[in-house]
Amino acid sequence: MTRALIAALAVVLAGAVAQAHGGRDAITWNREVSRIVYDKCASCHRPEGTAFSLMTFADAQPRATAIKDAVLARRMPPWGAVKGFGHFRNDQSLSQEQIELITKWVDGGIRRGNNPGMLPKPPVFDAKAATPVPKSGLRVSGTVTLEHAMRLDGLMPERLGPGRSLQIVAILPTGRIEPLAWLHDWDSRYRHPLLFRQVIELPAGTVIRGIPVDAVVTFFPA
Repeated sequence: MTRALIAALAVVLAGAVAQAHGGRDAITWNREVSRIVYDKCASCHRPEGTAFSLMTFADAQPRATAIKDAVLARRMPPWGAVKGFGHFRNDQSLSQEQIELITKWVDGGIRRGNNPGMLPKPPVFDAKAATPVPKSGLRVSGTVTLEHAMRLDGLMPERLGPGRSLQIVAILPTGRIEPLAWLHDWDSRYRHPLLFRQVIELPAGTVIRGIPVDAVVTFFPA
């Protein structure tokens, strides 16, 4: 056996061993996935929350395939609005990169990771720290033309049938179209406000369109 062949076999063997032990490129719970879960899921998925806990590897491992299916379908976290159609400061949906990390974690063997020191500290939740819902606002059904200028801070579906999808836009007097929100497969069990990243200025004469007459969406002034 030549030296070149021996060297090539050594490289292949080393790669196989690294892969078997969860090499440095493997996605693990300790290093990547726990951070996503703590940031995006733990507000509900914890012992004191409203759904089953995902706070530990032991909690998440048996549900890993179901987690992958839910995030690929964007059922979880239950944000309910399409990314890129309006921008929101309280957006709890996953980025495409986060979805890919979870998918690779499941497809790669659902690894815990060999270094527990990389596991982040579990988040601490204050029961009073939920996003406040404004008490007053403009309730809209059907197409509406604003009689007065409005500085818009956010919106929330108040009455919207399960699984409904609709695109809400503001058509300014200049003809410019401002995308507000694209609600998709809305689930009223997870009802929450959508708060804009920046206040949107709507002059008098602006037309709000995209809300069916049998639905109600409340708009919050800044």
